[in-house]
Amino acid sequence: MPSAATLFAPRGVCLCGDAGPLLVSDTGHHRLLIWTRLPRHDDTPADLVIGQPDFVSEGRNARGPTGPATLNVPTGVAFGAGVLAVADAWNHRVLLWRGVPRHSNQPADIVLGQADFVSGDANRGLAAPRADTLNWCYGVTIFDGAVFVADTGNRRVLIWNRMPAANGAAADLVLGQRDFHTRDESSGGDLRAGMRWPHAFAVAADTCFVADAGSSRIMAWRQRPQRHGAPCDFVLGQKGFGSTGHNRGAAEPTAATLNMPYGLAWHDGRLIVADTANSRLLGFDPTAIATGAATALAGQENFGDKGENRWQSPVRDSLCWPYSIAASGDTVAVADTGNNRVLLWWRDDERGQGPPQPSV
Repeated sequence: MPSAATLFAPRGVCLCGDAGPLLVSDTGHHRLLIWTRLPRHDDTPADLVIGQPDFVSEGRNARGPTGPATLNVPTGVAFGAGVLAVADAWNHRVLLWRGVPRHSNQPADIVLGQADFVSGDANRGLAAPRADTLNWCYGVTIFDGAVFVADTGNRRVLIWNRMPAANGAAADLVLGQRDFHTRDESSGGDLRAGMRWPHAFAVAADTCFVADAGSSRIMAWRQRPQRHGAPCDFVLGQKGFGSTGHNRGAAEPTAATLNMPYGLAWHDGRLIVADTANSRLLGFDPTAIATGAATALAGQENFGDKGENRWQSPVRDSLCWPYSIAASGDTVAVADTGNNRVLLWWRDDERGQGPPQPSV
């Protein structure tokens, strides 16, 4: 039975500020948990819940009809421009709240991907996608007032240049496809532009990154794309645009390979990647991005290791299939999905970067 202090395969995490709130998509329990202030102790219970009538209930859409406060496999969570966004993946929609909810089951203000709050069909039941539809949308990012959604089932990323103000608003730009009406895998073979399984989006100044988990790579644009289907400039995790194998086809990883990366965050001048199937985090500073090889590692002892929890029981510095990353100020949070927990790291003022400090 769930509680205010338990998690089941959490796939999304969000820090709304240096002191919180902390929000977690408790995916397996089909709910969003909210800590109104950043937890500082292990096993701290959440303060609010969205998606279930109470902390001990579970079930898709609270075992009832789809509504403005129900969830079905919630994943990505983002906060920016005073708006909270949740990728409600299996309701094929993104829910938006103006501000962080102040009470449990506060209904969302706006929905994207559907015309209303009671609908939940992929691509609104249409045969082909449109600029206003979604299909298994797993990731969401808000940056500089724009909304970026990893529309995973349609193999694309949708971009709203301004914060949507009405239900079902159409996106302004699409990446991964040549137009809003196609959903070809890898854009029909153009691996510079196409995506197989986009899952997360991150922005650093003008540089944009997409975690293309299905191709075991990170796609990067040096300037923010301005046209549909714009090809990326370079990739991390593969030798070139034509390769898509896990760990570049090798059994073991290196500092330059990836295996189904699902999460991204830009923090303190560094790109942090959740290298999910290798059960590790990789850090790329600008020099590492240029060379394609990570210089920072968490979850494993060496770049050549990949075992879940290092093939042992979980500890404070191990990982098992991490899915998402959030960062704010001195804090980094990771949804350690396979261990059914969220880990928080923060800086130690006396020693610089402190050891891992899981708090939830």
